Amino acid sequence: MATRRKPSAAPTRAPVRDAKLRRLLVAALAARQRAWAPYSNYQVGAAVLGDDGRVYAGCNVENGSYGACLCAERNAVGQAIARGARRIVAAAVVTPSSPPAPPCGICLQTFAELADGSLPVLLANPEDEERTLTLDELLPHRFDASALPG
Repeated sequence: MATRRKPSAAPTRAPVRDAKLRRLLVAALAARQRAWAPYSNYQVGAAVLGDDGRVYAGCNVENGSYGACLCAERNAVGQAIARGARRIVAAAVVTPSSPPAPPCGICLQTFAELADGSLPVLLANPEDEERTLTLDELLPHRFDASALPG
């Protein structure tokens, strides 16, 4: 029988003490309530802190044409970029999973475009399980501009 690998940071029930991550968690929880997930019933909320000091939130928006679905994380990043932020300095993602699920690869790659590897990503669920990992921990071998010619 295969054993399940433990995550690098175990979920906790202790409240996040970092004020900026707490702000993001509150925004992500609220955005999750507005998710459009009629196919999967998997509501996700995300929030990012832009380099302008503002919080931007998004929720997942599903579509019957599954490839057209929009993840909460990319929705939040799109909100930030559309309003003038150019870098992401922190993120929070709320999923119904236990332990809290990390962003998908596309969302991690989107974060990598706008943040460095030390980006803190708070993962949480409505049952108060929380863990914070860095982008480097979540996506250690990401594709970035250094791989492009010129």
